[in-house]
Amino acid sequence: MHPFATLSVPTGKVGIHWFEQNAYALKDAQGTVVLVDPYFPHDRPPERFLRPEPPVIEAELPTDYVLLTHAHLDHTNSETIARIHAAWPEAQYIGPKESVAQILRDTDVDEAHVQTIEAGQTLPLGTLTVHAFYSKPPEGDPQAGIKPPDVTHLGYAIAMEGAKLYITGDAINTLAEHDALLAPIAALKPDIAFITTHPTEGEFPFFEGSVKLAQKLGVAAAVPSHYACFTKRTYDPQEWAAMFPADGPKPLIIPWNSHIIYP
Repeated sequence: MHPFATLSVPTGKVGIHWFEQNAYALKDAQGTVVLVDPYFPHDRPPERFLRPEPPVIEAELPTDYVLLTHAHLDHTNSETIARIHAAWPEAQYIGPKESVAQILRDTDVDEAHVQTIEAGQTLPLGTLTVHAFYSKPPEGDPQAGIKPPDVTHLGYAIAMEGAKLYITGDAINTLAEHDALLAPIAALKPDIAFITTHPTEGEFPFFEGSVKLAQKLGVAAAVPSHYACFTKRTYDPQEWAAMFPADGPKPLIIPWNSHIIYP
């Protein structure tokens, strides 16, 4: 089994495993496991992927829920989801309409095991609660010259064991400037944020923008996401961490394919 499968999580804490890219597993004291954006393709040509093997075999990690932020290949991956479903047929899949439509079209998952979630909606999922928010506004950002996204992009604030974890998904570059989008997230008082970022690319917040985002949300800790998978579109997380001021939030780097207990 994968090491996270046997991890015992104390009451009042959350197990957080980062695989690579935006793929996370979360686990509470009751043993509930939530995957976020699982992306574990088996065909990994060296010119495209940093590592020849996926970080986990789906059958080795019991899974209760799968949260999907948007319907792009590295966030809603039909190949991966088909293997999760084959190994854990009672797992539930939650995501925006495009992700749900893709799952129903490309895999054997049936309608009884999917649920569409929309921005502004709150869903109880067993022992946890999920709040959904736009990470890219449907209209884009005309003032910044950013066009509307091709699919719905959501981020999630997940309440587990008394902690609140906010995962941005693929956020718009200017998310830190969208106070109307951030206000309801900040109102939940998230403890830790998992932020998709890149130093130069521009689709996502630059390092400076991710720091500002964490500060505006008032989180105690921030984790960098969306790297260490592809030969391109990766970055040095230590350079990201160096952008944070000494008075916080605290940058927290989870090593590739490993876990932490939080807080």
